[in-house]
Amino acid sequence: MYQLKRTQLVKANIDTCWDFFSSPNNLSKITPTSMGFVVRTEVPEKMYEGLMIEYTVKPLLGIPMRWVTEIKTVRDKAFFVDEQRVGPYTIWHHEHHFKDLGDSVEMTDIVSYQLPLGALGRLMHTLFVRKKLESIFAYRFEVVEKLFNQN
Repeated sequence: MYQLKRTQLVKANIDTCWDFFSSPNNLSKITPTSMGFVVRTEVPEKMYEGLMIEYTVKPLLGIPMRWVTEIKTVRDKAFFVDEQRVGPYTIWHHEHHFKDLGDSVEMTDIVSYQLPLGALGRLMHTLFVRKKLESIFAYRFEVVEKLFNQN
């Protein structure tokens, strides 16, 4: 099992921050265009526990892949968790935490994941997967900086 953790300060109040990040419609805004990310199901403005969302992504060589996540847990303005139900990982558990600091929010993502295929999966992680995930989260960091942290 692997884990990726990223923390970012968002210069917005908790209501604004939560409204943006808890809306499934905004996920494409913080995902690199190279991922070919497309939401395939109709989604509500606000997520709820049990919500299933189907996407198409192109994580490797531009080959489209089906990805289905379930919103497992939602605690209003505190955290939510999504888990992969269909996709490339054996396990994908993504926690999104929000700490209200008054005029800003400390936002922390924790992704725990496991790849299939044993030794081949571990090799793919070393050669490709870890770097790809880090680049996706670096892109998200930059987009959030531009959306919220420019003064």
